[in-house]
Amino acid sequence: MTHPLFEKHRAKLDAALNAIHTRGYWAAYNETPSPKTYGETAADDGKKAFDAHLGQKFDLSQPGTTTWLGGENSPFGVELNVSYPVSDIQALIDAGQAAMTGWQAVGVEGRTGLCIEMLDRLNAQSFEIAHAVMMTTGQGWMMAFQAGSPHAQDRGLEAVTYAYREQSFVPAEATWEKPQGKNPPLVMKKHFEIVGRGAAVVVGCGTFPTWNTYPGLFAALATGNAVIVKPHENAILPAAITVRTIRTVLAEHGIDPNLVTLCIPDQRETTQALVTHPAVKSVDFTGGNVFGQWLINHCRQAQVYAELAGVNNIVIDSTDNYKGMLRNLAFTLSLYSGQMCTTSQALLVPAGGIDTEDGHKTYDEVCADLARALEACLAKPEVACAVLGAVQSPATLERIALANGGTLGKVLLASKKLDNPEFPKAEVHTPVLLACDAADESTYMEERFGPITFVVRCADTTSAVRLSERIVSTHGALTAGLYSTRAEVIEAMTAATWRSKVALSINLTGGVFVNQSSAFSDYHGTGGNPAANASYADSAFVANRFRVVQRRFHV
Repeated sequence: MTHPLFEKHRAKLDAALNAIHTRGYWAAYNETPSPKTYGETAADDGKKAFDAHLGQKFDLSQPGTTTWLGGENSPFGVELNVSYPVSDIQALIDAGQAAMTGWQAVGVEGRTGLCIEMLDRLNAQSFEIAHAVMMTTGQGWMMAFQAGSPHAQDRGLEAVTYAYREQSFVPAEATWEKPQGKNPPLVMKKHFEIVGRGAAVVVGCGTFPTWNTYPGLFAALATGNAVIVKPHENAILPAAITVRTIRTVLAEHGIDPNLVTLCIPDQRETTQALVTHPAVKSVDFTGGNVFGQWLINHCRQAQVYAELAGVNNIVIDSTDNYKGMLRNLAFTLSLYSGQMCTTSQALLVPAGGIDTEDGHKTYDEVCADLARALEACLAKPEVACAVLGAVQSPATLERIALANGGTLGKVLLASKKLDNPEFPKAEVHTPVLLACDAADESTYMEERFGPITFVVRCADTTSAVRLSERIVSTHGALTAGLYSTRAEVIEAMTAATWRSKVALSINLTGGVFVNQSSAFSDYHGTGGNPAANASYADSAFVANRFRVVQRRFHV
């Protein structure tokens, strides 16, 4: 019998299945915070719901709670003072494993329907979650709403859709009949049961606590696994809201809510013990190379899906829309103060300059014009605060200061601290733009997370393309870009990205930016270079999270 929630959400699932097949534009959840979509009182209700968390204990009624822990520091200077349950990891694992029995029993269609119901419920809480994302990460309001809520929910649904498709390829049963010539055939009945591999741990990041968490969370959940969410210590609230909502949906439909729990470690060793526990069979991680590589090296019992650091880069050869290119680059480098895993860090420009519709521009002119474009993009304080948001980590502030000091390259445009009238304590900093030579690899050929960009002087376009490929192959990247009016350059760069396995954006001069990634159409990461060993989302992201166990007997 078909699960009622599967039937309820069948139209949305069918549309999502079509979307991952056609890869055109489609979104399940509206990115515009419109009262027509979310309700006339949704904005006020969401703000009140967020405010109600402040200064309170976030009770999840999950097992093994021993104490309470908080300590999130808002980049906007807002006092949060939320405390969360610290639970014994063995208790969480035991409870999750026990809950998997009932989760398996609802079947693929039941799990799919329930997961979409969870996402719809989260969508109804979009304003509440957006405030939580904004105040813990430093994202501006519009980015926090879009990336933190509907875009994250779309990525979650994308993972559910892939999980359903891969599992639906497995028939529930089959009759096997082998002819035996003159003798009666051999006949067997075979049943095929899809089972989750075991407990899953999703380790969140501090800058995108929902967008980077939902793919792994829902991929693991939809394929039959218990999930323990371990958020970044400075971005717990968005994850806690998510876990509470999922647990509520599970309980409402007769599933043990301990299938999904929140892990707030009181020490680093607790996280290490959790992810290396023999019962943990998958780990999703977004963050820096040091811990990411530790996970890959030490979690031998689990499949690790890791998104790590990289050096995103753009080759600038020529353009027929010079002002459009500069505007696009300026916004790309400014958005959320460069605190995106997809933001470009190295702009590779020929020493001899570039050709444009306004004539030839020297390397120095490109540098100066880009600096002016950045200043123009952020000229209005209210626009600057909305675009830049706030710097999330003290380590990023230190990197900005280092870049401003000129030790990493010639300072073309220094970073400035801006005042945000709404949030006087906010750490708002404009981008710093540096110039260096291609030979200065120690400066630009490592990720310097934040609003720090290098304009790298290369011998010529050919060497710039080769350098781009080498950067991606050796240090990784999630995005690469190219500006060129020449077909042969576009072909050479395309071939280079095939070899280094990185997504390429060509001649972006309008309202699409290289650091944006659209669910159901863009693959976020390829899994083919050091920046990530998995992609959001493809079949490989879900297929290794479940197993097929068969039973057979004669009939």
